Amino acid sequence: MRLTLAQEQTVSELGKHLYHFLPGQPHPFADQAISFLGAAKAVGVGQFWPGGSKQPATVALLRNTLEKKAEHFCDLINEIVRKSLVYRQNKNEPLTREDIQRLNDLVLKLGFKIPELRNSRFLDGLPSVNKIAPVTTLSESKRSALLVQLRKLSALAPQPRGYAFEEFLKDLFSLSGLAAREAFKLLGEQIDGSFQLQGETYLLEATWRNKSVGEEELLSFSGKVSGKAAWSRGVHVSYAGFTPDGLEAFAKGKRTAIVCMDGLCLNDTLAHGLDLATVIERKVRRAAETNEAFVRVRDLFPEVK
Repeated sequence: MRLTLAQEQTVSELGKHLYHFLPGQPHPFADQAISFLGAAKAVGVGQFWPGGSKQPATVALLRNTLEKKAEHFCDLINEIVRKSLVYRQNKNEPLTREDIQRLNDLVLKLGFKIPELRNSRFLDGLPSVNKIAPVTTLSESKRSALLVQLRKLSALAPQPRGYAFEEFLKDLFSLSGLAAREAFKLLGEQIDGSFQLQGETYLLEATWRNKSVGEEELLSFSGKVSGKAAWSRGVHVSYAGFTPDGLEAFAKGKRTAIVCMDGLCLNDTLAHGLDLATVIERKVRRAAETNEAFVRVRDLFPEVK
């Protein structure tokens, strides 16, 4: 059967979601079965794997299986997950509960349900990115002190607020194990610096004034980041947040290499005992998936209210 336009769209989303589950064709010295080609062969649809670039090949495999051997589709998805559990564990990047839940949602949109992938014992046995990670470097007393320090900023006049915000960020990043390679420096209405996280270099820009940051400033900082080495990333912290129009316009441009935090994100991070490094990593992952530079902490950690 020929897929509808809605099904084509879902198959494309599914191919994108599955991209990191397995290699297309493994290294010659690796287990040949641990691949999309190996999964396809295992359920009798190996002829539908066209080779070439992995994402379009994965989409083609899914589409051809649905159109020509739909009765093998659930078996194919199940086998991909089975092999991915081994592959991702060996990479120290295990599949998460959220990975499988998103997969189940897309499979359901195509009109299928795979009971094994919906089994509660299976899902409960997977790690979850939505479990709040406890702070390991901040003591309770220091976390509380930082939270008070942050909440007092709004009562300060502009110039002293800038210096107070600079000191707050220095303490927060240092005590969170993200000591800056370059000191955070107050320049006009912004604080510049850099830090490292998981081997990646991040440029930091923090804006402390009352006015929300708009598209022009987002583009300016994004330009600074893209003007550095190709692997550079950026974190923009705006005490007063970001304008909705600015974020919407910025999202329509090229892919983002920056993520954003506002005062509420900082407050939620401290008030709920979250690790700053974990918060930034979660924001980076969401940006990679959606190209959204700004997602609130409470939207990334559902248990935060």
